[in-house]
Amino acid sequence: MYKIDFQHPIHIYFMGIGGISMSGLAEILLTEGFKVSGSDMKHSPLTKSLEEKGAIIHYGQKADNLTSDIELVVYTSAIHPDNPEFIAMKAMGIPHLSRAELLGQMMKNYKLPIAVSGTHGKTTTTSMISQILLENESDPTLSIGGILKTIEGNIRVGKSDYFVTEACEYTNSFLSFFPKIGIILNIEEDHLDFFKDIHDIRTSFHKFAQLLPEDGTLIINGDIDNYEEITKGLSCRVITCGSSPSCDYSYSELHYDELAHVSFMLNRKSGSSETFSLMVPGEHNVHNAMAAIALADALSIDSDTVKKALLHFSGTDRRFEYKGKKNDITIIDDYAHHPTEITATLKAAQNYPHKTLWCVFQPHTYTRTKAFLTDFAKALSLADKVILSDIYAARETDSLGISSKHLQAEINKLGTECYHFSSFEVIEDFLLNNCVKNDLLITMGAGDIVKVGENLLKK
Repeated sequence: MYKIDFQHPIHIYFMGIGGISMSGLAEILLTEGFKVSGSDMKHSPLTKSLEEKGAIIHYGQKADNLTSDIELVVYTSAIHPDNPEFIAMKAMGIPHLSRAELLGQMMKNYKLPIAVSGTHGKTTTTSMISQILLENESDPTLSIGGILKTIEGNIRVGKSDYFVTEACEYTNSFLSFFPKIGIILNIEEDHLDFFKDIHDIRTSFHKFAQLLPEDGTLIINGDIDNYEEITKGLSCRVITCGSSPSCDYSYSELHYDELAHVSFMLNRKSGSSETFSLMVPGEHNVHNAMAAIALADALSIDSDTVKKALLHFSGTDRRFEYKGKKNDITIIDDYAHHPTEITATLKAAQNYPHKTLWCVFQPHTYTRTKAFLTDFAKALSLADKVILSDIYAARETDSLGISSKHLQAEINKLGTECYHFSSFEVIEDFLLNNCVKNDLLITMGAGDIVKVGENLLKK
């Protein structure tokens, strides 16, 4: 594998530079003195920001974008072998790394790299940890999978030993990392276009845990089914967080304020207990916060600093994000695209003031929709009324014979009112004609469904 010498910056080209993770890595390298160029399919706020910082970006991926002075190419799993730039890179003999391999090499430059993994909650937990380190004036370098309001972006370049990043299991990318502290929030079936089954996924997380050095630390959700199988044979320190008092960190006494923000009693197995309050909703965020608190304890950050940081953390973009009001209808947007995430978000919404709870859901990928069809229906039925858009294909093509109409039929079977419209404009008109004062409307999904709420606010 090609090794980067961070003491001698070179010219690096990013295929798909506008992605949330790729743009962040490009920004870090620009700050470190590297020459950065790349390509993407369209202009975006992220590409604009990179260009303002000195990156050269081509729109449209063509072979002649690659020039002879490029010394390394970085690409994502979305780049296929028939991509014209990928073909040109091979023909020119330019060294190359995957996004995950580059991120792994960057982690080696820091004494305390922290990697946050799990099927759900990575962005929120990474953001909570980031907020704590910032509040503690630890000057961390951060790579987050969403926009953190405190830093007005997803990247921050610091000068300390701390490097915090998300660690995604898809295509086993997190196995290219070199963490000193690892977090496993949960392990569930997902990405079944890559993994064979839950056993395959659990094997991957076990391998991730094995990356931790002997003097490292693993923080893991003790509620994971047979979590000991994941931690078996590890030489590092293991800390558990969960709902059971047998965990090193557990919780009790949940309370919600008028906007569904949750507070809880944190119970340490060591004997101490204290109350923490969050400015984000839902019991799932208690689990995220416990992992962040356990990390802070491991880093000897005082509890008052952690409490202040969590109170200052109001969430990241597209995680139960308040968008505004239209005709006294509250509009929230959320990234949930897996049944467990949908369940957590809609349960949190039930503690938020509302008359009728509407969920406008955009299924994400044909593979996931088919694999979890009945689970999606059950989760979405926690809303009073559901509207489905067409499936957001992402990296896939429709070869499975599945559509939103199949999901609509399953939801209707459960007795929940459900509609399907192919056009966002039709969805928006339907909502304007059917939502009433004090209703709560959540747009939900990992695609572009957020546009529905944003368009409603403009009408």
